[in-house]
Amino acid sequence: MLRWDVVNGGLRVTDADNAMIVIEGPNLEISDSSPNINRPVDETVVVTAEQIRCPHAVVYASNLGTGEQHELDPQGEPLSLPEGEYLVDIDTRIKTYLRFSGRATIHRTDDIETVVVSFPERSRLVLGFRSRHEIPTETITIPETPDGLANAISHLHVSQKTTSPDRSYPSLRGHPPRVETGRALEIPSTLRDASTDSGITLTVPPAYEDLFVTAPLAYYLHASVETSRRGSPRLSLKDPDLELTLPSMPALEGEVERLLRKVFFLDCLVRNAGPFGTSLSELSVLDALDIDSDHLYDSTIRERLATYLEIPYETIEHRLPHWHLSTYVDPGPDTVETLPFLLDRMSLISTPKWSELGEQELVKRSLDDFYRSRAAGARPGGGQIPSIDIIKPELGGGRAHGWIADGVPIDVFKSTPEAYQNRLRYLERRSDASSIVVVLNDPEMAGEHESVAKIYRERADSLPIELSVEESLTTAELARVFEDDHDFVHYIGHCETDGLCCPDGPLSTGSIGTCNTQTFFLNACGSFYEGMDLVENGSVAGAVTIQKVLNDHAVKVGSMFAKLLVHGFSIERAMDLARRRIMMGKDYAVVGDGTHSLSQGEQQYPTTVTIDAVDDDQYLLSVECYSTGDNGSYYFPHAECNDNAYLCGSPSKLVLPEEELPSFLEEANASVIYDGDVYWSEQLSEKLSTARD
Repeated sequence: MLRWDVVNGGLRVTDADNAMIVIEGPNLEISDSSPNINRPVDETVVVTAEQIRCPHAVVYASNLGTGEQHELDPQGEPLSLPEGEYLVDIDTRIKTYLRFSGRATIHRTDDIETVVVSFPERSRLVLGFRSRHEIPTETITIPETPDGLANAISHLHVSQKTTSPDRSYPSLRGHPPRVETGRALEIPSTLRDASTDSGITLTVPPAYEDLFVTAPLAYYLHASVETSRRGSPRLSLKDPDLELTLPSMPALEGEVERLLRKVFFLDCLVRNAGPFGTSLSELSVLDALDIDSDHLYDSTIRERLATYLEIPYETIEHRLPHWHLSTYVDPGPDTVETLPFLLDRMSLISTPKWSELGEQELVKRSLDDFYRSRAAGARPGGGQIPSIDIIKPELGGGRAHGWIADGVPIDVFKSTPEAYQNRLRYLERRSDASSIVVVLNDPEMAGEHESVAKIYRERADSLPIELSVEESLTTAELARVFEDDHDFVHYIGHCETDGLCCPDGPLSTGSIGTCNTQTFFLNACGSFYEGMDLVENGSVAGAVTIQKVLNDHAVKVGSMFAKLLVHGFSIERAMDLARRRIMMGKDYAVVGDGTHSLSQGEQQYPTTVTIDAVDDDQYLLSVECYSTGDNGSYYFPHAECNDNAYLCGSPSKLVLPEEELPSFLEEANASVIYDGDVYWSEQLSEKLSTARD
């Protein structure tokens, strides 16, 4: 449910997730009529205004007559639109559309916090709003049986707002209903009424592992899930009658991954025949496959799937974007509640497999990821740090990997069912300002303390951040920090077997009644278990260490992690990049829901640029953009030599002359891998400009 009301000459729009935006405009007048804006929206409002102002957002403008699309450069010149009929896509916390006829100018305010759309004269404007539905409103109760889970999976697709290929856009996929176990099957009537019969049935053995693995495919295809002890798993279609036999476990995991990636990718291409089309670089695949996207766009899910199944996976494998996320789950009644959260992220799901990891292999894996290091003194510690046995998971497809199973794994974030439930709790109570606390409990780490505090203060100039800096907290004081409402706590100090070190002794985070800190970084030796306790007691996610770390290394990782986190990178992605700066990067890990982000950056989707010198005068840039929560989105690299958008997960290549590189980086708002180190783009731009001078 989405509602709006008038406030001080503007519109305040709020949804069931407690997301809120305010549309302002001088002398804004509101009409009672609510026309069709030709977009899937929850509410439309007609206003008359000469100017409207909305929160910071990514903005696209489409000329409905010519099909030409424009994007407002996050740091560039205002966007001037000539006479025409336009639909402006404003991508903010509540999806907003603006339709009008005439000319307009779109620009950002100097503090980039507000987008302003101005017209030569007062004009009639149609505003459309759509909730992202990040918080599920219904719950399915199932008995602790595979058949009960099959029933639940058959109804989880109701959160998708369309059956067209447009559901490959993340904004058209709401959060699936919750799933919990009980005595009997209970499916709310609203979900039964909203479920669609796609004519697609997925039949698997009555086993939790088969149901977990196939759930992402069933969810995306709107498939009915049935269990049978007879025969192999199979995907069946009605009209046309078609049946695809699938392999049994464990080969089923690989086949589901290939099917889902193929179907999802082709939907991302076919959707461009609809009203949300853009100039994707990957569209040439449709011509090579001789696919009639206009026909398929208007076809049913079943008809599109029948066409897609005729295309061999090998013919498009090399063009598929990197899949964003895989999660390895110990399947059973104790983890069924995590399924809706994983499907919301469109994660691949596999059963966990691992082997023991020796100390020498840990060193080798760290060195393989190492970009640059130099000698540093050992980080001091007052007592013995916790002993942690690490395992080596067998990883499948995916840029990021989650682990909901036993063990302390390397190269993945270790999550729990509590982490996902905690995330909903914070979404329900989120505020406009982020509360960040930096705690220094080791005077010898003042360098990191000063560095990260400076980063948070600088970011507060463009984002609403409430920053507190604390030193030498006692156990009671540190406990209160975690118990109070904070979005992020950055702890700098030590950790021993009994807890985080304080002047009066160690604090065991397991002793905290309820943790109200949303995310955290425990930059202390061997803080893994303390971080897990914070997640189990109320946090969503955080960064931790699994072994002793070096002073100099802790500063490097801590400062880069802080920079990435406040620019919208997820916890997992921020740590993945930050730990590349040091020799023993594998000593750092993420616990909880690593896909969680603390804030929204200037770029809608966090970007990483890898720079390599082609010759003395030119550089090759590989631009990579993906988000663990927005699979199916696209991005547009801003460079004069580029005319195309790319699907998130597909790197784009640019060649720039040396003299253009600093200005490109200054506007990029991206992490950059250059000359064996990781930088923030603005920092590297200054370094290169100074070197040239």
